[in-house]
Amino acid sequence: MDMKKIGRQMSILMGLTLSFFMSLAGNLSSPKFSVIGFILGFVVSFIISLVIGFLVPMKKVGDAVDRKLGLTPGSTAAHAVESLVSDLIYTPVITLAMITMAYKNAVSHGAKGMSYGPMLGKAMILSLVLGYVLIFIFMPLFMKLVMKKNGIGGPPQGGPPLDNE
Repeated sequence: MDMKKIGRQMSILMGLTLSFFMSLAGNLSSPKFSVIGFILGFVVSFIISLVIGFLVPMKKVGDAVDRKLGLTPGSTAAHAVESLVSDLIYTPVITLAMITMAYKNAVSHGAKGMSYGPMLGKAMILSLVLGYVLIFIFMPLFMKLVMKKNGIGGPPQGGPPLDNE
């Protein structure tokens, strides 16, 4: 089983998902929705998420935090903590880049009265909450999909086979 391949596939799927929804949320929360802004935000966000995903071994980091906290692997508590760790690694970097890019773009087009700090703060809170929910929901779904795609099945369901089966 090639865990690096599975990790890369998970990084791509999670990066696409986070980038799409976070770019959409960012554009919808701005005063004016822009298709070009959405596409640009999505592309930049996806590239950043891929870089993070390929540099940071999320499974190892999550497992280490679970061990440190004494959590049972696969438990709901472990999943909640792993989602939080992943959110805290991805979301601040992506949000900082997106808000900086949006702020510079708005100011260069003559926007006045904008304050970078409050803009970043509001976006960071929204992004951290949205990112956590997305990661919590999609990570296990994508893991099942990727494992199945790579021919790795889950544990048998319903106990051992009966003698007459």
